[in-house]
Amino acid sequence: MAKEHSIPGTDSTVYDLVLRGRRILTTAGLAEREVGVSNGTVVAIVPLGSGLAGRAIVDLSDDETLLPGLVDSHVHVNEPGRTEWEGFASATRAAAAGGVTTIIDMPLNSIPPTVDVGALDQKRAVAENQAFVDVGFWGGAIPGNTSELRGLHDAGVFGFKCFLLHSGVDEFPHLEADEMEADMAELATFDSLMIVHAEDSRAIDRAPSAEGDQYDRFLASRPRGAENVAIAEVIERARWTGARAHILHLSSSDALPMIASAKRDGVKLTVETCPHYLTLLAEEIPNGATAFKCCPPIREASNRELLWKGLEDGIIDCIVSDHSPSTLDLKDLENGDFGVAWGGVSSLQLGLSLIWTEARRRGIALEQVVDWMSERPAALARLTKKGRLALGYDADFAVFAADDTFIVDVDKLHHKNAISPYDKKPLVGVVRRTYLRGVEVDGVTPTGQLLRRGSA
Repeated sequence: MAKEHSIPGTDSTVYDLVLRGRRILTTAGLAEREVGVSNGTVVAIVPLGSGLAGRAIVDLSDDETLLPGLVDSHVHVNEPGRTEWEGFASATRAAAAGGVTTIIDMPLNSIPPTVDVGALDQKRAVAENQAFVDVGFWGGAIPGNTSELRGLHDAGVFGFKCFLLHSGVDEFPHLEADEMEADMAELATFDSLMIVHAEDSRAIDRAPSAEGDQYDRFLASRPRGAENVAIAEVIERARWTGARAHILHLSSSDALPMIASAKRDGVKLTVETCPHYLTLLAEEIPNGATAFKCCPPIREASNRELLWKGLEDGIIDCIVSDHSPSTLDLKDLENGDFGVAWGGVSSLQLGLSLIWTEARRRGIALEQVVDWMSERPAALARLTKKGRLALGYDADFAVFAADDTFIVDVDKLHHKNAISPYDKKPLVGVVRRTYLRGVEVDGVTPTGQLLRRGSA
């Protein structure tokens, strides 16, 4: 385990914190380094043995790797309005326990949703003194709020989310493709970003019903074709308007060729996927196991393999959680009815271990995992001081024991509701400590800041 001690000193050569170790993940790769932190910022990275002086010194064990804190740009915190589902305190504790030092909150399922400046102000007010990690906010694009988008942008949201089918909550209605295009044209005038839940409502309407406890029936109710059609709409509307667009939670590998083609054409398109699509398999989901329900759904093994290839080929840009919790009753555990249960997976605390467990098995380096889960999401949100362990960046770190193993115990997670498809799953890689701007997150004193676009 890391050892901490103090070296007294007051002159300018004494850093607030010095971390020393044989495995420091810098922008040049893993190296033996000492890292000096002052005023919450990385101000020195020198070879191990240089003897930096610090008011606090942390000596990492040989089995520990110092990583830049992860950035999770897809988190549903749900506060205010549905705080029994999750809240800023529980969500950010879970984030910190998983090595995540920055989250960006989705504009739903809070009440009110973040579709105007007044709602954003309400959300910030409740988050203010509860955040254990840094928190930014997405705005929402819904029918009739086009005139609100510029105001939300100026107030600091990082972009705007829309749905192309029912969102799951009535207070956040979906856009038709023409409405999305009109909003994209508006966003293009101030270079904002449209992030899209891309499933086509017409295709879903024509698919079989999800009613019942059969997972195969639920899977058929959310066909790949619904994603493919919607993603094609996003690509073409982004092409026509010149707007930046981002595909949320890609689950259909069928869409990868057209995404690659659009990127080659210069369409301003980025894509994410999530741990559940990369680690779980439709073939292994028991009937009635509604903890696994999410939309779009977890698909077959062959699909999962192609998603991993899409990541390695650079077609998919990043991996984020889509942490979408709910109360246990909304998961309809008693009946196991996929047509009734809330669709969302709770994984905010587990993402790094989940992806590292699978990546390691595939021979993918830890550096690549961190790129997908830290640097790329930071770049998506244009967070200029997050996502890297580098000079001038925020001193946000995770101390990661890459060889440690554990078995997920849902009752020990910080998520507010004890349900997860990963319960009892053996994983590799443990986050031992997390630092936010050079201060260890203790889960008692919230020191997270509320981030605004352009200032983080």
